[in-house]
Amino acid sequence: MADYVEGKRPVIEALKTDVPLKKILLADNARREPMIEDILRKARQRDLPVIEVPRAELDQKSARGSHQGVMAETKPFPYKGIGDIVGAAEEYAAEHDGRALVVVCDHLTDAGNLGAIIRSAESVGASGLIIPNKRSARVEASTYKSSAGAVAHLPIAQTSNIVNALNRFQKEGFWVCAATEHSSNEMWDVNLKGKIVLVLGNENEGVSHLVLENCDMAGRLPMLGNVESLNVAQSATACMYEWLRQNW
Repeated sequence: MADYVEGKRPVIEALKTDVPLKKILLADNARREPMIEDILRKARQRDLPVIEVPRAELDQKSARGSHQGVMAETKPFPYKGIGDIVGAAEEYAAEHDGRALVVVCDHLTDAGNLGAIIRSAESVGASGLIIPNKRSARVEASTYKSSAGAVAHLPIAQTSNIVNALNRFQKEGFWVCAATEHSSNEMWDVNLKGKIVLVLGNENEGVSHLVLENCDMAGRLPMLGNVESLNVAQSATACMYEWLRQNW
């Protein structure tokens, strides 16, 4: 199933941030006002085909009804296999005193949060990120934007079974740590040295019970203010940098 970026400004942003695009669809009755002309100019610069179609066709393809007469069809994201992530992590560990980090997102729902997590993971030198292939946020246009381009530099894999993926890493000598507010241990008291898989939970429910049962350890970030928790992307960044601090 094709993914589309809808609307003038989002299409311009996709063209500016190098989201992999297949083609631009333009309503045959669209007014050639400045933003449309900007889209056409950027499409020519990227050698993207612009196809004029009846507005009714855009209406049918639109998920939100906000296409404003223009849509961009994206190319499928080139996901890696779990074995690719294992290999990249082992190679990184061999070159960096035995340390490596892999991030697993347990049914994250917001593609923007996913992008922010990818950005942080790439910044600390993580070897890869794993997401479920169903009922989960996936790499789309908003992910490219919130990752600030990091999505192009971090291997990302999909899995049909998170527990099986965790078990595979454990067999390769990785320790699996869940980031959860329900842990009695503060994250900086958890031993994150060496090869670590960091598991992040869903925005509303956190790490699922089944996944948590298959983790070796867990940690939480202390909350001293009035809010109960941080956004998952903020929490992920703090936990990843704690891994980096312990392995520095």
